[in-house]
Amino acid sequence: MKAMILAAGKGERMRPLTDHTPKPLLELGGKALIEHHIVRLALAGFEQLVINVSHLGQQIVDFCGDGGRWGLEIHYSHEDEPLETAGGIQRALPQLGRQPFLVVNGDIWTDYDFAQLKNYRPAIGEVAHLVMVRNPPQHPEGDFLLDAEGWVRERPPGEIGMTYSGVGVYTPAFFVGMRPGKLALRPLLDDAISLGQLTGEYHPGGWEDVGTPERLAALDEAVRSPP
Repeated sequence: MKAMILAAGKGERMRPLTDHTPKPLLELGGKALIEHHIVRLALAGFEQLVINVSHLGQQIVDFCGDGGRWGLEIHYSHEDEPLETAGGIQRALPQLGRQPFLVVNGDIWTDYDFAQLKNYRPAIGEVAHLVMVRNPPQHPEGDFLLDAEGWVRERPPGEIGMTYSGVGVYTPAFFVGMRPGKLALRPLLDDAISLGQLTGEYHPGGWEDVGTPERLAALDEAVRSPP
C-alpha cells in the first residue's frame, strides 16, 4: 500500500509562522511536523509515499528529498494553487495507483500505529475507512457518528459524535465522478455516508490538530516534557 501526506495548504491560521515556512516544516519536539509522519510511516513498513505541495512547496521538496534517509521513496504532486483535500488527492491518483492507499493530513500529530492500516482491504462496496478520535475543545460536537458495527453515520444536530483524525484509507472509487479542481473532502465523505460506503475505527490514543500557533506551542511543550 502507498501513502500520501497532504502538505499543500497555506496554513493561514498559523500565520505569521507560515509566512516564510510551510506548516509541515514547523518544528514539534525538535523535529518537523512532516518528519514525525514520515518516520512513523517508514516504521510501519510503507515504502512509497506521495506528498502534495504548493505553498512554499520547494522547501518541503528540499527537506524531504527522495526519502532515502528514512528508507522509503518519496514522489511529489505539485499544485499551482492549493486544491484542498479532495482536489489534492484526486490530482495525485495517477501516482497512487489502483489499490487502496493511506492518507495522512500534514497538520496533525498522532501516535496512531500506521501499520494497523498497511494491509487494510475494504469490504465490497466500501470506498473509505476513517480513523476517528476524541473531540478536541475547538470541535466539541465532532464530525460523524460511528456505530457498533464500524459504519460511519451522519451526526444529527445536537448529538455528540467523533472527530475525523485526518488519517484514513481511500480507494480510487471514492473519487469517481469528481471533477478535477479545488474541492474539500467533506462533501465526498457525506455522499459516501449517505450510500453506506464509509467505515471507521476509534483511536483512543494521542492526537492533536496543530492548527494554530498556540496549539503548536502547547503540544511542543507536551512532547518535550512527557508525563
